[in-house]
Amino acid sequence: MERFIMQDLIAWKNREDRKPLILLGARQVGKTYILKEFGRREFENIAYINCDNNAMVKDLFLTDYNVERILLTIGAITGVNIQAGKTLIVMDEIQELRRGLNALKYFCEDAPEYHVAVAGSLLGLTLHQGESFPVGKVNTLELFPMTYEEFLWARGFTQRMELLQSGTWNVVKSLRTLYTQHLREYYLVGGMPEAVNKFIETNDANAVREVQKEIIRAYEKDISKHAPTEQVIRINQVWNSIPSQLAKENKKFIYGVVKQGARAKDYELAIQWLIDAGLVYKINRVKMLGLPLKIHEDISAFKLFLLDCGLLGAMSKTPAALLLLQNNDNTGKGDFTENFVCSQMASLHNIPIYYYSKENSQLELDFVLQIGTQVVPVEVKAEENLQSKSLKSTLANNPNMQGLRFSMSDYRKQEDITNVPLYGVRSFLKKMADNANC
Repeated sequence: MERFIMQDLIAWKNREDRKPLILLGARQVGKTYILKEFGRREFENIAYINCDNNAMVKDLFLTDYNVERILLTIGAITGVNIQAGKTLIVMDEIQELRRGLNALKYFCEDAPEYHVAVAGSLLGLTLHQGESFPVGKVNTLELFPMTYEEFLWARGFTQRMELLQSGTWNVVKSLRTLYTQHLREYYLVGGMPEAVNKFIETNDANAVREVQKEIIRAYEKDISKHAPTEQVIRINQVWNSIPSQLAKENKKFIYGVVKQGARAKDYELAIQWLIDAGLVYKINRVKMLGLPLKIHEDISAFKLFLLDCGLLGAMSKTPAALLLLQNNDNTGKGDFTENFVCSQMASLHNIPIYYYSKENSQLELDFVLQIGTQVVPVEVKAEENLQSKSLKSTLANNPNMQGLRFSMSDYRKQEDITNVPLYGVRSFLKKMADNANC
């Protein structure tokens, strides 16, 4: 299946100042597949090694960091004649090798002509647990679950994807029934490649849910296996509370939902573990709508979203029909909609994302973005309801701002609010960010 990150990988390959690449991302988002596909398309051969429970490579870096010896050993293990510029060396699950990450420093310094890429399901954790990291000696990319546009692409709807990317909204409007149905399907399936593939193969919601349940079980096994023993119960409590947290009208994370009487200091490490594993997005509150948003951050108030809305449906046991059919009273949709929008925005990498609420007031903005020199207040609507009290109040008090509303309604630009259909979230924001960076 095609992924947008392929262009980033090709750009990395062709960089004159290229360094070994670390590909980050949660388990089962497609890291191994995309590196192998990249190697197949762009190189004469691939020297691929899975470092997980592999006796042949467990001591690869323990003797020394002699790159000639290492390359000779990798070639012998894989049966590949490794040639600079013609071979992609891939070391998967690199966190399982002692001193594996630090070895990348020596590839950078002593053999920069070779293309070396590593990946690992829990690299985010490894990097935060004291593992020696080659600062300044590597390039990094991050892979997320498939976006809505990649979902269209995988299903063969390339022209529909390209229409969204072009921003030809009058044409998009004529196809709104199709885009809306695809979006409801995406709410069900999400962007985990195995779930998407199962949907394409079977068109069976039950089969998709079984895949999602297996992925969730794999994540829970990771928690039991890799988390500090004293944190396992708390991590599971936070993880299992997320559907309830998002089902609230106010989606701010409440420790009391995790466990009665719970306090922040008891669960900070558990939340950080989930963030480092790539399983959740943490969106902090800002107290003021001023540039840069970072300096107005309130780290004590935040929302937690799952990395994928399809997994949210599986965890919450939401009936497939509720997601696939139009539901004008919004029951059961608000959590999926906001989680969907968050995941699409997170995949853009370079847009700081927060939310805003005013003290002693009901005013709250679902998201606040910093795009170039603009602060962009955002409201999210699950259906076609265009009432945006908090957004309109914010704009009335900040006349220089332009607001965004994401809803099931068609694209329209009013005086200070642009309504963008939910299926166009990522395309619209990417173009907005690209223009701001020109």
